[in-house]
Amino acid sequence: MNPPAHPVEAIHLSKRYPLFSSPSARLRQLLFPGSASAHSHFWALHDVSFQVERGETFCIVGQNGSGKSTLLQLIAGILPPTDGNIFVRGRLAALLELGAGFNPDFTGRENVLLNAALLGFGGAEIASRLPEIEAFAEIGAFIDQPVKTYSSGMLVRLAFAVAVHLEPELLLVDEALAVGDIYFRQRCMRKVHELKRRGTTILYVTHAAQDVRAIGDRCLWLDSGELRECGDPETVISHYIAEMTTRDGKYVDAHPGPVETLESYTLAIPPETISTIPNIDHRYGDRRAEIVGVALTNTIGKPITLLQPHAEVVFRITAAATESIEHPIFGYVLRNHLGLDLAASNTLREGLPLAPLRPGQTITVDFHLTIPELYPAAFSFTAALADGDLHSFVMCDWVENAVSVEMDGDQPVYGYLQLPCRIGINQRLASIPASEVLHG
Repeated sequence: MNPPAHPVEAIHLSKRYPLFSSPSARLRQLLFPGSASAHSHFWALHDVSFQVERGETFCIVGQNGSGKSTLLQLIAGILPPTDGNIFVRGRLAALLELGAGFNPDFTGRENVLLNAALLGFGGAEIASRLPEIEAFAEIGAFIDQPVKTYSSGMLVRLAFAVAVHLEPELLLVDEALAVGDIYFRQRCMRKVHELKRRGTTILYVTHAAQDVRAIGDRCLWLDSGELRECGDPETVISHYIAEMTTRDGKYVDAHPGPVETLESYTLAIPPETISTIPNIDHRYGDRRAEIVGVALTNTIGKPITLLQPHAEVVFRITAAATESIEHPIFGYVLRNHLGLDLAASNTLREGLPLAPLRPGQTITVDFHLTIPELYPAAFSFTAALADGDLHSFVMCDWVENAVSVEMDGDQPVYGYLQLPCRIGINQRLASIPASEVLHG
């Protein structure tokens, strides 16, 4: 028996647009299609090939103008390709740019009926789903008002409600959730997780690395219309963020702004240096200063691989400069096994500006941390060294997942962490004697 066909398959897919030198040249081409006109070509997509597995959440990232929206429009059938082929198999619902697929003069209810009919639903099926769609969208009486009177938030609420309640086999989402409020966005993400569990194939365009790490099975990175990388979300996102940080650093170098002058701590020769890095999943930076050692220890310097709830630990970073670093910033990221950033900070964020690093100098920076009660799983610490301030900086060295540890614990943790908690019964908050507080 042949395996089921891929729900989405792109083969050497390309989309080209003409760029005209003047409005008159564009008009001449429209009136006389066969005539020679002064125009060049812009490839929004060029020679992109990939397959999406059934039931997979396939994330797409890239800078603005990289071709992400064009790709989804080709998949949705809104645009025809210039070259190559795109195959889409299954009932498709698309949440693209705001208002796409809605008639602005129709009411919200009429647009729901129209979209459902286009997807092949009968009258009884549409009627049975309307209450769920209305309840999820939460736009009240506006459901019977023309869509052109909606705010952007109301529009995306209705569009998402329609897309996810019509039981699509394939769902396309193009950054539309970014305009929603926090409350609605959380509900949308829960719905995406629900569809994912039910086996819906999802293509999700986003700039949020956290979303990719949380829901993505694979990730495709588009750069200037070309496929830069496709594979494991953690790997692709790490490479993508590294590239964006490097580009931002080059911009900062080319357009230097004023750097806030702060009283800095004097650089001293470190009494202890770390000379090994346990693990390097990915590394980037201009290496004007380089992280040469990373360690996670207890308060007396003994390396640890098992975290205890409420324990005091020290994350140590040793770096050596080969060029001058005028405003060094050291930082860390604590990440869980799913790649979600649970905590992060740096020396400037903690109110500790450092003196410049000169060529040949070495420095060891210690982050003293109190570990919360995390759910038992694997965690990692990433080490970073940059030059600049909190608003603009150039990355010197970033060592991804430099130290890995496990979390110990014999009590269940619901969620990602257990917050320190005190419980009071029938208390008056204005005057509660400490002796009456029950500790949990």
